[in-house]
Amino acid sequence: MYGASWCPDCHRSKAFLSAHRIAFDWVDIDQDKAGLAVVERLQNGGRTIPTIVFPDGSQLFEPSDEELANKLGIAVQAEHGDYDLVIVGGGPAGLSAAIYAAREGISVVVVDSGGLGGNAGVTERIDNYPGFPEGIGGAALMNRFEAQARRYQVELVAGAGVRGLGRDGQDLALRLSTGQELRAHAVLVATGSTYRRLGIPGEDALIGAGIHFCATCDGPFYRGADELLVVGGGNAGLEEGLFLAQFAKKIRIVQNEATLTASRLLQDKINSDPRFEVHTSTVLEEFRGQRKLEEVVARDTLSGQELRWHPTAAFIFIGQTPNSELLGGVVDLDRWGFVITDDAYRTSLPGVYAAGDVRARSTKQLAAAVGEGAAALLAVRSYLQKHDHLAVVDVNS
Repeated sequence: MYGASWCPDCHRSKAFLSAHRIAFDWVDIDQDKAGLAVVERLQNGGRTIPTIVFPDGSQLFEPSDEELANKLGIAVQAEHGDYDLVIVGGGPAGLSAAIYAAREGISVVVVDSGGLGGNAGVTERIDNYPGFPEGIGGAALMNRFEAQARRYQVELVAGAGVRGLGRDGQDLALRLSTGQELRAHAVLVATGSTYRRLGIPGEDALIGAGIHFCATCDGPFYRGADELLVVGGGNAGLEEGLFLAQFAKKIRIVQNEATLTASRLLQDKINSDPRFEVHTSTVLEEFRGQRKLEEVVARDTLSGQELRWHPTAAFIFIGQTPNSELLGGVVDLDRWGFVITDDAYRTSLPGVYAAGDVRARSTKQLAAAVGEGAAALLAVRSYLQKHDHLAVVDVNS
């Protein structure tokens, strides 16, 4: 992919490919004259970016996500209009539920606005998922989830978000971002969560141009950097900081609380590595830069001292916000926007269930999301049988 750090369409295409776990090489034409020459040659002097060149020699210039999906063979349209169950979200909870649904003979489609795998799919290393004593890469693990779903012929639609959900008679109706409309007897929402932003000056303008929320996606672009900044002292911050250490000479960790909140094991790793410098009781106040991050302004909350740093990039890991925009005014949400359910994963709208990180009171852990997906599907199966949408099956046979 040929592009530039200031180009919003380049950021979008990079995010799309990363979300779908598709490896690519990045060439910044502002820094690479040979790369700029390639772009101009392919476009007869033009400089439209991103310019994406595929292994077969074909190219796309400033493509939409749908054009990219079509080129890569990623389904963005459901094969049918009616299903027993639509699962919204293709992360660990959604894929687990889909596998169980297929085994139960439930007609099901999984719809995800991004790439399958959720946050787990872009996590560098997962060390606490049972069955992998040496740990496993998040992408590798979610590839296995996806492969298992496909083995059971689960229909998977990626790159198509749900824009509307409501009751239509006895069934539920969903409107996709592609314009397609689906009907289902039941819906399971497993949309997960996204990383929270700081909300300080300069953040929005520099996202993708030095400010990032995914070390796996964007860390490799900073190979050889003198310094990278990580915001957040919890497990996510330290885990991603350790991953980023392979690319930079120094990693600066900033935590607004008085102590790090990550596990003792992670803290020990950070404290024993001379490449890390930790600042607690410190808040960020501003990101500065033209077209790329140039300076970070912070403040020590104990002394009041202003601090200024010049990292090549900043990675933010300060918690998660539920992906529940679709459900506002449709089902009950708590004050943070997480979906309220009962112990059977039922929401306030009959036929709509929720599981995984988007659900209130969930633990935000991979293993728990997998379990919730399976348990929610069993509750959905009971609902479908109760309303005569499925034959009663003896699961012990």
